[in-house]
Amino acid sequence: MELELRHLKTIRTIAEAGSLTKAATALGLAQPALSAQLRRIERALGGPLFERGRHGVRATALGELVLERTRIVLPAVSELQREAARFARTRRAGERLRLGGTHGPLLGALVDRLADAAPCTAVTTRASWSERELAGLLGEGRLDFALAGVCGSAPLPDTPHLVWEEIAVDPVFVMLADGHPLTRGREIDLAALADEEWACVPGDGCFADCFTAACARAAFTPRRMYETDTSSCVHLVQVGRAVGLCRATFPPTPGLTTRPLAGTPLVWRHLLGWHPAGQQPDTAATVLAQARAAHAGAAARSDSYARWLSRRGEPDAATHRRTGRAS
Repeated sequence: MELELRHLKTIRTIAEAGSLTKAATALGLAQPALSAQLRRIERALGGPLFERGRHGVRATALGELVLERTRIVLPAVSELQREAARFARTRRAGERLRLGGTHGPLLGALVDRLADAAPCTAVTTRASWSERELAGLLGEGRLDFALAGVCGSAPLPDTPHLVWEEIAVDPVFVMLADGHPLTRGREIDLAALADEEWACVPGDGCFADCFTAACARAAFTPRRMYETDTSSCVHLVQVGRAVGLCRATFPPTPGLTTRPLAGTPLVWRHLLGWHPAGQQPDTAATVLAQARAAHAGAAARSDSYARWLSRRGEPDAATHRRTGRAS
């Protein structure tokens, strides 16, 4: 009998269960059938793998050797299966790009640019509030690229096997209703907003903690934070119910004015992620370049961002991205 993967899984299950009875239940087999299978495996391997006693089974020296190998072989085979499935899904996709992204203007702008740059490529999109979810979809081969972000100087997402490249670093601005008294200034001290209620889109990073810490440094605690979708945030600001936090690239919107926060207490890093096993280097380079161009275009459409860059001697968003400066 030749040893197969299912035999290694059987050995591992017996060792983890501690008895043939429990292992048979876990494997969906009758105990006599499992005992017969174990004897055939032991003959193929040249000796007994388990000592049987009143309290169950215990691995022999040979059994320990085999179990040690299963801890290497079985995960490696599982990873091979995942890589093969990811490769097959990518190849079946043909001329198609599956993009994911969190809230913000970049996903739509990237789709627009790719439609011009690669008109024969079908582009599909998937939005999520969660950077972790997007990373999981990349790892499973269900997305080709994902636009995400991290707060300030936080490290890149710790996701095995994925590549993350920085697109740009933006200051976080505040958006107010057009008639708000603070719109008359070029910048707004965070402390001047101590009596306001706030609106922001949700996420699973550290942004909320960083915002709370920035408010604490400004000697106040936020009265209330409405975490909701972008449209609802805009509405709450337009009607004067709250002020909002937004990236500096937030597009011009009727009834809203965006202003930088003095001292740039909060920044946001835009990232593009992908799995290198599922993408050709030239495809990744093209999508990254288009994502950076999409960001530059979004920044150029924001008068308040252009003025912010100009006051710092940075002529455009591309310069800001290259230097990595946020304050």
